[in-house]
Amino acid sequence: MVTGTVLRTLVSAHVVTIFAQPVFAGVYLSGDFDGLSWHAIGANVVTSIGYLQLIATIVLWVRTRRAWPFLATLAVVAAETVQYFAGLDGALWLHFPLGVLTIAGLVVLFVAMWRQPLSRAEASRA
Repeated sequence: MVTGTVLRTLVSAHVVTIFAQPVFAGVYLSGDFDGLSWHAIGANVVTSIGYLQLIATIVLWVRTRRAWPFLATLAVVAAETVQYFAGLDGALWLHFPLGVLTIAGLVVLFVAMWRQPLSRAEASRA
């Protein structure tokens, strides 16, 4: 199913880009101030992919009546949004631990998306 393929592509890109975020933050904290601009650009990319993923899960939910990808993605995207604004406000006491939680949640979602069938056709082949 096209929606499942698109969704898996998005969640894979989401995981790759979110793993770059602590690297860019580490570059900045090591004294290279260009790392902060890379971290900001990365935050925009991660957030954008998250919202695209959320849209794809809505389409999947409408087509297949599977709500779990939407609910899990909504939780990750909500955490990312809070983290995004915490970073902009300089609330590092929230930004750092929420970043760790968001990465962990997205990895669990990534594994679930690739392990479980996303459509009835996939379920019948499994």
